[in-house]
Amino acid sequence: MIVRKLEDILGSEREVKAETWESRRLVLKDDGMGHSLHDTIIKAGTETKIWYQNHLESVYCIEGEGSVELIDSGEVFEIRPGTVYILDKHDNHILRAKTQLRVVCAFTPPLKGSETHDENGVYPLLD
Repeated sequence: MIVRKLEDILGSEREVKAETWESRRLVLKDDGMGHSLHDTIIKAGTETKIWYQNHLESVYCIEGEGSVELIDSGEVFEIRPGTVYILDKHDNHILRAKTQLRVVCAFTPPLKGSETHDENGVYPLLD
Protein backbone atom coordinates (compact mmCIF):
# COMPACT_ATOMS: atom_id res chain seq x y z
CA MET A 1 0.00 0.00 0.00
CA ILE A 2 1.13 3.54 -0.74
CA VAL A 3 0.06 6.38 1.55
CA ARG A 4 0.87 10.01 0.79
CA LYS A 5 -0.24 13.30 2.27
CA LEU A 6 -0.57 16.53 0.31
CA GLU A 7 1.43 18.32 3.01
CA ASP A 8 4.40 16.05 2.25
CA ILE A 9 4.23 16.80 -1.49
CA LEU A 10 4.20 20.59 -1.11
CA GLY A 11 7.69 21.93 -1.76
CA SER A 12 8.98 18.58 -3.05
CA GLU A 13 9.84 17.47 -6.61
CA ARG A 14 6.23 16.25 -6.88
CA GLU A 15 4.98 19.85 -6.80
CA VAL A 16 5.36 21.23 -10.33
CA LYS A 17 4.61 24.90 -11.00
CA ALA A 18 3.93 26.84 -14.18
CA GLU A 19 2.75 30.38 -14.89
CA THR A 20 -0.98 29.61 -14.59
CA TRP A 21 -1.08 26.42 -12.48
CA GLU A 22 0.47 24.34 -9.72
CA SER A 23 0.24 20.55 -9.90
CA ARG A 24 0.72 18.43 -6.80
CA ARG A 25 1.36 14.97 -8.18
CA LEU A 26 -0.04 12.37 -5.84
CA VAL A 27 0.30 9.25 -8.02
CA LEU A 28 2.90 8.91 -10.79
CA LYS A 29 4.03 6.30 -13.33
CA ASP A 30 6.55 4.71 -10.94
CA ASP A 31 3.69 3.88 -8.57
CA GLY A 32 2.52 1.27 -11.12
CA MET A 33 -1.18 2.16 -11.09
CA GLY A 34 -1.62 2.79 -14.83
CA HIS A 35 -2.68 6.42 -14.26
CA SER A 36 -1.38 9.50 -12.50
CA LEU A 37 -3.44 11.59 -10.08
CA HIS A 38 -2.90 15.29 -9.44
CA ASP A 39 -4.29 17.90 -7.04
CA THR A 40 -4.03 21.03 -9.18
CA ILE A 41 -4.53 24.74 -8.55
CA ILE A 42 -5.41 26.95 -11.54
CA LYS A 43 -4.68 30.58 -10.74
CA ALA A 44 -7.60 33.04 -10.76
CA GLY A 45 -7.99 35.18 -13.87
CA THR A 46 -5.81 32.96 -16.06
CA GLU A 47 -6.23 31.17 -19.39
CA THR A 48 -4.31 28.02 -20.20
CA LYS A 49 -4.26 26.52 -23.71
CA ILE A 50 -4.00 22.75 -23.37
CA TRP A 51 -3.87 19.98 -25.96
CA TYR A 52 -2.98 16.61 -24.50
CA GLN A 53 -2.06 14.79 -27.71
CA ASN A 54 -0.36 12.00 -25.75
CA HIS A 55 -2.70 11.66 -22.77
CA LEU A 56 -6.36 11.32 -21.82
CA GLU A 57 -7.47 13.34 -18.79
CA SER A 58 -10.40 13.37 -16.38
CA VAL A 59 -10.82 16.56 -14.34
CA TYR A 60 -13.01 16.93 -11.24
CA CYS A 61 -13.53 20.44 -9.84
CA ILE A 62 -13.64 20.71 -6.06
CA GLU A 63 -13.24 24.49 -5.69
CA GLY A 64 -13.74 27.68 -7.70
CA GLU A 65 -15.39 28.73 -10.94
CA GLY A 66 -14.24 28.76 -14.53
CA SER A 67 -14.87 27.33 -17.96
CA VAL A 68 -13.39 25.04 -20.56
CA GLU A 69 -13.68 25.90 -24.27
CA LEU A 70 -13.22 23.33 -27.01
CA ILE A 71 -11.14 25.07 -29.66
CA ASP A 72 -12.39 23.00 -32.62
CA SER A 73 -16.12 23.53 -31.95
CA GLY A 74 -16.14 26.71 -29.86
CA GLU A 75 -18.34 25.01 -27.25
CA VAL A 76 -17.91 26.42 -23.74
CA PHE A 77 -18.69 24.48 -20.57
CA GLU A 78 -18.96 26.11 -17.15
CA ILE A 79 -16.87 24.58 -14.38
CA ARG A 80 -17.77 24.74 -10.68
CA PRO A 81 -17.49 22.38 -7.70
CA GLY A 82 -18.98 18.99 -8.50
CA THR A 83 -18.29 19.27 -12.26
CA VAL A 84 -16.24 16.63 -14.04
CA TYR A 85 -15.00 17.03 -17.60
CA ILE A 86 -13.32 14.24 -19.49
CA LEU A 87 -10.94 14.92 -22.37
CA ASP A 88 -11.52 11.58 -24.08
CA LYS A 89 -10.59 12.64 -27.62
CA HIS A 90 -7.32 14.50 -26.98
CA ASP A 91 -9.45 17.66 -27.07
CA ASN A 92 -7.66 20.92 -27.86
CA HIS A 93 -9.04 23.36 -25.28
CA ILE A 94 -8.66 26.52 -23.24
CA LEU A 95 -9.15 26.36 -19.48
CA ARG A 96 -10.20 29.67 -17.94
CA ALA A 97 -10.25 30.30 -14.20
CA LYS A 98 -12.67 33.01 -13.12
CA THR A 99 -11.65 32.38 -9.51
CA GLN A 100 -8.93 30.08 -8.25
CA LEU A 101 -9.83 26.56 -9.33
CA ARG A 102 -8.81 23.45 -7.45
CA VAL A 103 -9.22 20.31 -9.51
CA VAL A 104 -8.29 16.66 -9.19
CA CYS A 105 -6.91 15.29 -12.48
CA ALA A 106 -6.23 11.73 -13.62
CA PHE A 107 -3.99 11.06 -16.64
CA THR A 108 -3.62 7.98 -18.82
CA PRO A 109 -0.88 7.10 -19.58
CA PRO A 110 0.50 8.28 -16.26
CA LEU A 111 2.91 11.18 -15.99
CA LYS A 112 6.41 10.52 -14.67
CA GLY A 113 6.42 13.68 -12.61
CA SER A 114 8.34 16.60 -14.10
CA GLU A 115 6.24 17.24 -17.23
CA THR A 116 5.05 20.75 -18.10
CA HIS A 117 3.14 21.94 -21.16
CA ASP A 118 5.13 22.70 -24.31
CA GLU A 119 4.35 25.66 -26.59
CA ASN A 120 1.28 23.78 -27.94
CA GLY A 121 -0.08 22.87 -24.50
CA VAL A 122 1.12 19.27 -24.80
CA TYR A 123 2.70 17.08 -22.12
CA PRO A 124 5.50 15.01 -23.69
CA LEU A 125 5.64 11.25 -23.32
CA LEU A 126 8.67 10.60 -21.12
CA ASP A 127 10.36 7.20 -21.20
